[in-house]
Amino acid sequence: MKLENIQSIAVIGAGTMGAGIAQVAAMSGYSTFLFDINEQALLKSKEIISKNLEKGIEKGKVSEQQKEECLSKITFVSDLLKLKADVIIEAVIEKLQVKIDLFSKLEEINSESTIFATNTSSIPITQIGAGLRFPNRLVGMHFFNPAHIMKLVEVISGVATDQNVAVTIKQLAEKLGKKAVMAKDSPGFIVNRVARHFYVESLKIAEEGVADFEAIDKLVESSGFKMGPFRLMDLIGVDTNFSVTTSMFESFHYDPKFRPSRIQQQKVDAGHHGKKTGKGFYEYK
Repeated sequence: MKLENIQSIAVIGAGTMGAGIAQVAAMSGYSTFLFDINEQALLKSKEIISKNLEKGIEKGKVSEQQKEECLSKITFVSDLLKLKADVIIEAVIEKLQVKIDLFSKLEEINSESTIFATNTSSIPITQIGAGLRFPNRLVGMHFFNPAHIMKLVEVISGVATDQNVAVTIKQLAEKLGKKAVMAKDSPGFIVNRVARHFYVESLKIAEEGVADFEAIDKLVESSGFKMGPFRLMDLIGVDTNFSVTTSMFESFHYDPKFRPSRIQQQKVDAGHHGKKTGKGFYEYK
């Protein structure tokens, strides 16, 4: 599959990340499918995309016509059997077997040229590909939250990934207006491996009672960061961040420097997942 042959893009998972990726694809002119088994999630994703576009209009970056054209190009579907596209991007929960099962089903109903991309932020591409019939057509395409704003996309090749597939996805990311970076397969790839200690060490400071969440955030932000670690975890999703840390902890054979935080575990257990639930390390109205 070459870039010029790509006409349709499907995104699996109608959460904040999936909605953002679908918006970017539709804004770039692609016929876009956004899939989720949860009908309510699909309705909410449509609201998220509409609000994103409205903010774009307010800032003068999007026209009313562009908004209407974008929404008209997105088809919201809950039937997996209808999910046929040239490129399929998975943005579901960070669990290896879930991703393998999903791609295995999609291999059965899609053409031999369809490219499968995973938005995983921590699971090695090679591990996912090992459970598929066509691992050569699987590649990592890791967007960053919020996907409709953040420019970076990591393109990750597993051991079996066809290099032409990786190049095509890099070109696609660039056509979507992103800055694409090629990376080798490794737990956390580039960004999450570097950034993991931004979160982990901040949580250790809080665990030890050295300072509270707000004080740590203020200190980091006064050092030049746009957002402190706790505000950022609330934005990304405390549960998502915790899942990534846990995955990397396991992938690095339980190296203590990647140990997940007990504080974060408690937040997840309590359902305090950040802005999306109204409460995380901070409370949101």
